[in-house]
Amino acid sequence: MLCPILGDEDIIPKWIAAILNKEDVFINGDGETSRDFCYIDNTVQMNLLAATTENDKATDQVYNVALNDRTSLNKLYQMIEERLIQRTQGLERKEPIYRDFRAGDVRHSQANIDKAQELLCYQPKYTISDGMDEAIDWYYHHIT
Repeated sequence: MLCPILGDEDIIPKWIAAILNKEDVFINGDGETSRDFCYIDNTVQMNLLAATTENDKATDQVYNVALNDRTSLNKLYQMIEERLIQRTQGLERKEPIYRDFRAGDVRHSQANIDKAQELLCYQPKYTISDGMDEAIDWYYHHIT
């Protein structure tokens, strides 16, 4: 599963279910809002590094778990749709429906992972694309 930074926790399963059910997908704003989406295995990797570190400076710290990258909602939608179309006979492309921006929503977010890289030697194993490949398979088998 992909875990986004700063909210939107349920956007991926909602969109997957809507696309598979040929329902409308709604995007708040113009779709160029971006997040630092991070595959769950990167989170596991980070926790294992933190739990097993022998670096005294790395203990009792708070770390950002992310990719240090941004993915727009439009790109995320495209990635999900493409992967589902490849797996689902008869599924066709459908444009999302854009709504007003949400009040108070952060336009772009990208986590800084420098501290984790320096103190734990954290290097995210999964990119957004790699994580999406894994996540789509799981969701496809559990939603359909």
